[in-house]
Amino acid sequence: MAGLVTTVDVAGPWSLATSKRFWEGFAPAPLTAIESPDLHTTFLVEGSWQPVSVTVSQQGERARISADGAGDLDAAARQACRFLSLDVDAWGWPDVGRRDSVIGAAQRQLPGLRPCGFHSPYEAAAWAVLSQRIRITQAAVLRRKLIERHGDRGAFPAPATLYRLEFDLPGRKADYLRAVAAAALDGLLDGAVLRSVPAEAAIRNVRQINGIGPFAAELIVIRGANAPDVLPSHERRLSAEIAERYGPDRSLRTVSERWRPYRSWAAVHLRADRERRAATSRTGLNRQDRSEPC
Repeated sequence: MAGLVTTVDVAGPWSLATSKRFWEGFAPAPLTAIESPDLHTTFLVEGSWQPVSVTVSQQGERARISADGAGDLDAAARQACRFLSLDVDAWGWPDVGRRDSVIGAAQRQLPGLRPCGFHSPYEAAAWAVLSQRIRITQAAVLRRKLIERHGDRGAFPAPATLYRLEFDLPGRKADYLRAVAAAALDGLLDGAVLRSVPAEAAIRNVRQINGIGPFAAELIVIRGANAPDVLPSHERRLSAEIAERYGPDRSLRTVSERWRPYRSWAAVHLRADRERRAATSRTGLNRQDRSEPC
């Protein structure tokens, strides 16, 4: 089958290099780091659940998307635009930084970042189940083993495959994964649909899936469907960042009014900048340790 090559006009600030680095460090579903300015990834096309490999390159204000595989390549290109936030009109995003100096500082540290993470709400929901009550590193191992043993061309296992698997997992994770797979097959985790309704309705809809609680539902909508203007209200680390950067007397809901219509983006930038500072601090400590005599 011949591949597809298409170009997309990106509205507003965008740096593929910054977004690529961000995704490579996204612990739940990291992008494999390779020595290339382009972004390469393989994922399941929603609906058909066939694997497609996509390469994205930046050409000024345009994205060049090359897709190859058995799935619907036009749908794959649209899905890639969604999980890379290339379908968001971001001409108003710099205004948020001008209204809020904390966000402005994060924008300067992460120039051109467009939030990305999971290929689909289905993968986000599966991660939410895998990561319940265990460390992220442990959940990442479980996810990697699922891909290695049951994935196709490096993509996450299709819902029908996941539904049939016999799992040796703690607690009720196996039941919850099957519920996620069934929901994907029934169309309840379709990214375009979740983006087309108000955020509250989208979160309410995914909460119907067995094993999906409030935090997981927000994760699915914000980082799975990549909705740009949803306020995450169940992230403890984000709350800690708000208290540190804005003061303990400021609430997330009050502060975030200045972020509209990019509340998801602002929250991701704050979290990413917090992790960047923590990594810089750890590097500094390591260098200091090496410089001190034994």
